[in-house]
Amino acid sequence: MKTPQIIVGVDGSPGAAAATQWAAAEAVRTGSELVVIHVYDWRIIGAKAPIGGAYAEDVRARAGALVEAAVADAKASAPQVQVRGEAVLGGVAPTLVSASEQASLVVLGCRGRGGFASLLLGSVSQQVATHASSPVVIVRGRSGEIEGPVVVGADGSGSAHHAIGAAFEAAARRGTNLVAVRAYTPAQPSWGPYVAPYVEDREAREAAEREALEADVKPWAEKYPDITVETVVVDRPAADVLIGISSTAQLIVVGTRGHGGFAGVLVGSVGLHLLHHAECPVFVDRAAN
Repeated sequence: MKTPQIIVGVDGSPGAAAATQWAAAEAVRTGSELVVIHVYDWRIIGAKAPIGGAYAEDVRARAGALVEAAVADAKASAPQVQVRGEAVLGGVAPTLVSASEQASLVVLGCRGRGGFASLLLGSVSQQVATHASSPVVIVRGRSGEIEGPVVVGADGSGSAHHAIGAAFEAAARRGTNLVAVRAYTPAQPSWGPYVAPYVEDREAREAAEREALEADVKPWAEKYPDITVETVVVDRPAADVLIGISSTAQLIVVGTRGHGGFAGVLVGSVGLHLLHHAECPVFVDRAAN
């Protein structure tokens, strides 16, 4: 049976170092091989003369040295980890997306340099998070925290249901509890000349949302009976709720698509806010897509 692989993208930045250490610990927890990848490119678009020779060899050597340093960092932070490194010539996002086809997880830092410049601000993070074949973790905030719960955003969609399962697995590996969050938007009062007045019963709506959340959580709670589960139902914006809870969590898990309070995760404002402002690593579950 093939050993699962966790891929971590590195570029020599502090963000990449934090991602490497997080990925090494996760590889030990999951019994996975850690593959450290640095994507580099010595070709200069628009150059008047071919760029190669000694220049290309120097860039290749620097890339190899960077990978060796990252592998050593992984071994130092998690001595039991099985790790190897690769320096790959190419484009950052396409290379990582392609590599994800053989991976169980891709891990990236929240800030970088070179090929990872503005990761979480530009197209690289969005391309990897939206097109990777595997789940993606963005390591940010309190990346070394081993206390606190695993938090999952659940809105009743198929993607969220799968994310709940991923969150339970993560909580079980860490020996911690789980917080399942359902954020919703109250219906606005409506009336008109041809519409009967409607004002939502807020207590009934909250009770219905809680019942739905508990129904989604129940099969996973039965599968993982040792995990303590807390359900949180609030009529507030999903991004605000998750970011707030992230201050005491060690990991947040979200799906890539949803509805209700989590509509457009990683496409609209909720996902972007979470990736910019969460105070702990964010696990983007792509397995159901």
